[in-house]
Amino acid sequence: MKILMRADTHVSFSVPVEEPKAICTFSQVLAALSVSLGSLVVGFVSAYTSPALVSMTDRNITSFEVTQDAGSWVGGIMPLAALAGGITGGPLIEYLGRRNTILATAVPFIVSSLLIACAVNVAMVLCGRFLAGFCVGIASLSLPVYLGETVQPEVRGTLGLLPTAFGNIGILLCFVAGSFMNWSMLAFLGAALPVPFLILMFLIPETPRWFVGRGLEERARKALKWLRGKEADVEPELKGLMRSQADADRQASRNTMLELLKLNNLKPLSISLGLMFFQQFSGINAVIFYTVQIFKDAGSTIDGNLCTIIVGIVNFLATFIGIVLIDRAGRKILLYVSDIAMVLTLFVLGGFFYCKANGPDVSHLGWLPLTCFVIYILGFSLGFGPIPWLMMGEILPAKIRGSAASVATAFNWFCTFVVTKTFQDLTVAMGAHGAFWLFGAICFVGLFFVIIYVPETQGKTLEDIERKMMGRVRRMSSVANIKPLSFNM
Repeated sequence: MKILMRADTHVSFSVPVEEPKAICTFSQVLAALSVSLGSLVVGFVSAYTSPALVSMTDRNITSFEVTQDAGSWVGGIMPLAALAGGITGGPLIEYLGRRNTILATAVPFIVSSLLIACAVNVAMVLCGRFLAGFCVGIASLSLPVYLGETVQPEVRGTLGLLPTAFGNIGILLCFVAGSFMNWSMLAFLGAALPVPFLILMFLIPETPRWFVGRGLEERARKALKWLRGKEADVEPELKGLMRSQADADRQASRNTMLELLKLNNLKPLSISLGLMFFQQFSGINAVIFYTVQIFKDAGSTIDGNLCTIIVGIVNFLATFIGIVLIDRAGRKILLYVSDIAMVLTLFVLGGFFYCKANGPDVSHLGWLPLTCFVIYILGFSLGFGPIPWLMMGEILPAKIRGSAASVATAFNWFCTFVVTKTFQDLTVAMGAHGAFWLFGAICFVGLFFVIIYVPETQGKTLEDIERKMMGRVRRMSSVANIKPLSFNM
């Protein structure tokens, strides 16, 4: 703690104060693990089309015909439904609560996979994918909000990346199982995955911040006690939550959507939207949804299914590297590394496809696509994969968090739909090289967006971040000429 005297005294001195260290309790880990199992289901559902479409379009396996156009809708309808889920999720997390909203997706996830597994026509597959996508939209919004409001700031980066890690486990599991199972058996596996998620969600509490927003002080205290440990003194944190809620109530408008258009709210919302845009227009979901097809088109000397498994393993391992680094290096450094890695690999990959189509001969470079994909996935998973979702739960102000997160999530899934649905058309119009160069150029612009606009949130409480983002810094008497508190972000 540093005490600053009047400016004309030219004296400053420091008084050492022993600050309590944050303890990562088992309860917080259990809460993060519980919601992360939901992210595992999301990852599995998102990756399903990549291995499943291969057997689904094989008439020797499938009793009904799946045309190329119908196949593109099997992949494309999920992000479109997730867009609708993202819009719906905002009001749900405000009125039902964060935990109850997450819990409500478990049974529909099971039903959606069973619809696909038992499908006798394309319509049943599309219905299952739509329902799954709707739940994905709700889950992708509510998971980061729940963790942002329950985990202590010192470990929020580490535990906040657990959903991404489990999401990547879901993708890897889908790729590995898909190399052995046909589309129907793979869907039955997808129906089993939400069961442990459903059970564990009953064990964790609602977020204290949501209880405070509903005037349920005692329930908020119990939730904090559960999360921080029975011996922890939760009164200072509870009082801080109540002060923040009182400030939000004083400034709140009845029309929450109009609140989003206020200048001080537009800044954090626009940063979140920008991160979501550059995340999706890096081309990641085109890569995940059409991995096998891309490797076939590249003429890779390595089996396509093996390539997807390798990419999935890299995706999985890279997230754990991010978990180790994010609360040490910070968010922005990881975003820089992520962006540069994606720019370089996308341009090299574009060059490979250009040479393949127009010469010179690159048949001896069959290893190059896999190498580029590995570095690309490594870069994406370190930064632009998890951090936009993590920061959505950090930088959005409390009073608009539900509606703003809804807008950001819906925008993310709209971008996902555009990229996945148009990727094949884009490769026809521009060639595969043109598509990868386009994604690389967008990533290059994204680097400057991060440098100029994105704040550093490492180790800061949600209240500190909000004060900085909203421009509300508490100033003491100007007569005493004491410097205001500043937060370097």
